[in-house]
Amino acid sequence: MVSTKVLLDTNILISALGWEGKPNKIFRQCFHGEIVIVTSSEQISELQRVMDYPKFCFTKDEKELFVALILQIAKMVKIRKTVHIIKEDPDDDTILETAIEGGVNYLVTGDPHLLKLKEFAGVRIVTPDEFLRSTQQGNACLYEQ
Repeated sequence: MVSTKVLLDTNILISALGWEGKPNKIFRQCFHGEIVIVTSSEQISELQRVMDYPKFCFTKDEKELFVALILQIAKMVKIRKTVHIIKEDPDDDTILETAIEGGVNYLVTGDPHLLKLKEFAGVRIVTPDEFLRSTQQGNACLYEQ
């Protein structure tokens, strides 16, 4: 059995860092090794840029600790193949590319551009709520054969 692999979109990572709730719950599952989190250097760069937005008010220490934690627990992938799918926001293509390279089962996001796809290249694209519902319907859903 192989553990479920998940890519948490940058908006979900920001929510996991800043607030309690479903994104935080999913991140804790990753932290505890219940599911495998996948990321890329491109996503980490985007995360660092977004965490600097003044509206979030994260301290320097919080940002550094969060990135270090992600780097410690995540499976890092190198993007080798580009896609051009999200015309409204081409930056979202990087998230799809990371998901494909990482062979993830789920891309968890709040981004409507990505959510409207529902699935891409075998990756289910879901909200945090949908992810938690699908993985909590028994252990069989937490593992892929």
